This record gives sequence, C-alpha cells and structure tokens, in this order.
Amino acid sequence: MSRRSLAPLALATALVAASAAAVATAGPAAARSGGSPWAPVGADRLLITVSGAGEADGTFELTCAPAGGTHPEAAEACARLGELDAPFASVAEGTVCTFLYGGPATARVTGQWQGERVDAEFNRDNGCEISRWDRLVPVLPSVGSNGGSGAA
Repeated sequence: MSRRSLAPLALATALVAASAAAVATAGPAAARSGGSPWAPVGADRLLITVSGAGEADGTFELTCAPAGGTHPEAAEACARLGELDAPFASVAEGTVCTFLYGGPATARVTGQWQGERVDAEFNRDNGCEISRWDRLVPVLPSVGSNGGSGAA
C-alpha cells in the first residue's frame, strides 16, 4: 500500500479508537451520576477555593443538575449561575474602575460550566472586581469591605 492510501486508514482507525474510548468512559460516569450515558462527563462541576474571607474560607465542590457537592449553598449557587450570562467573564480590558478596596478576599473557580471549561480568579481590589464578585454571590461568599463574612 502506498503512503497516500495509508493516511485515510490511519485516520479512520484513530477516530474509531477515540470514539470507543469516549463511550467506555462516559458509560460508567453517567451510571454513577444517574444521567444519560451521552451526557458530558463532569458537566456543571466547579471547584471553588476562597481565601482571605474569614469564616467563609475553604475549598468547595459545586455540582448542578442536580445541585450538590460540598458547597454550603449549592441549590442557591446553581440557581444564581443559571440566571447569569457569562458568569466567569473577566473585567473587560480598558474598563475604568473606581479606586475602592473591598478587602483581601480572593477566590479561584475551576471546572466546567454549561460545557465550557472554567478557570477564573476573583478578588476585591477595585470597584469592578468587587462588582464582579458580588454578582456571583452565593457562588462566592458575601464578604464585607474588611474581607470577613458579612453583607457586601
């Protein structure tokens, strides 16, 4: 066989192998979650790490549909995420933000939301970042200007 005729055969073999691997991994994962065997593995699963927020510090898992995990307000957090467009978007470059410090609280959210990979960092270093954080409460904890738990 010539190299030219081997390329399509190699591609077809790789596609079949990849498809078989995807079905093999999705089946058991879906069975554990009670979902469809064709649902994406790990859909709507977030890991949220909060520091500098006092009693609200910690690492929490949040799963949605159904709501669960170790997040203290899983149902409310999932509902809030469902209300927002682009909940993990950064502040747009060039945005003018007020020089306002909201405390030392920081958070990192990683995982998957609505089929998209998430890796977002949050802080309260200026007015834009404070608004971005507050928009995600109760996914992120409500913190006061000193960084401790309390009303935003």
